[in-house]
Amino acid sequence: MSYSVILHIAGETAIMGEIDDLPKPVDSIIVVSNPRQRDGKDLHYINNNVVKVIWPLSKVSFIEILESTDEEKIIGFVRE
Repeated sequence: MSYSVILHIAGETAIMGEIDDLPKPVDSIIVVSNPRQRDGKDLHYINNNVVKVIWPLSKVSFIEILESTDEEKIIGFVRE
């Protein structure tokens, strides 16, 4: 399952992309597919033809995991 995420890297703008698996506590890197800015524009420090980037987790402040469109919405209360 692929996750859409926003990486917050120290000293840089937030980066949006997809990851195959969530990082585990023992991981030291994160592999991001299709890295881009939040608005979909290319990152100025990455070539246009790059499809995957590896970042050290030591540079990542935190990771936001976005809601998948495949997941169903949970309905809390339904009245008939």
